[in-house]
Amino acid sequence: MRAFSPVGPDHSARLMHALSPAVEALIRDVAEMIVLPRYRTLAAHQIEEKSPGDYVTIADKESELALNAGLAEILSTARMVGEEAAAADPAVLDGLDKGAVWIIDPIDGTGNFAAGQPHFAIMIALAQDGVVQAGWIYDPLRQRMCHAVAGGGAFIDGARVAAIPSGAPLPIAAIATRFMEAGEREALIARLEGHVAITDIPNCAGEQYPRIVLGENDVALFKRTLPWDHAAGALFLAEAGGKVARLDGSPYRIWDGGTGLLGASSAKIWDAAAATLSLTHIS
Repeated sequence: MRAFSPVGPDHSARLMHALSPAVEALIRDVAEMIVLPRYRTLAAHQIEEKSPGDYVTIADKESELALNAGLAEILSTARMVGEEAAAADPAVLDGLDKGAVWIIDPIDGTGNFAAGQPHFAIMIALAQDGVVQAGWIYDPLRQRMCHAVAGGGAFIDGARVAAIPSGAPLPIAAIATRFMEAGEREALIARLEGHVAITDIPNCAGEQYPRIVLGENDVALFKRTLPWDHAAGALFLAEAGGKVARLDGSPYRIWDGGTGLLGASSAKIWDAAAATLSLTHIS
């Protein structure tokens, strides 16, 4: 991982979201008491497949319950939209554009977690009337906390950060093709050849967004854009000075049910990647 440098005079304590100390303490507690003790200790019956390649473990379920309880104490007026609750009842996603909502990914990168390998994260976002106000991404293995607040910047472990390019001859692009049809995937890779350097993806949005900010990758493309996977990360990248948008340039809205999302370390890199992708008909 590339080192990062604080941006300017460090007034981070004043810029971070008012609820951040309580949310960060909760996330760290859940990671320490629930998630990490299950890492590399899961029995076969504690891992389920919700759909082909989409896993849930007992740790996901326990983590979401604990986060729900803790977040309700921090802000009782906000309702909960968790990944596992939505898997059980898709109606949980209704009304994401109304009122205060906690958006919870109890373990992002569950496939990695279940296999006993990095990368995985706990991700929380707080939205008001469909607009993400704050986000948190915690890597339990690194004990790295990424935080962003709308209009207030992006932070790693309390230090404000700005996205930096990789400096590679071609932009380093992480292309998530898992949810694409075979023909779509092949056309996309062929179109990108010579324009970007395609790199392996971490299979964890909670790792992918920090990689762009830290200059490890320049571009990331996602097809599926569920709110618990992207609400916190998209805000983190945008507040670090990067750009996140649909392929047509329209904003990413957590409630619109759309697909296709492009993130980049700068608007210039985003524009170049979007121009290449515009002919691939990804939607």
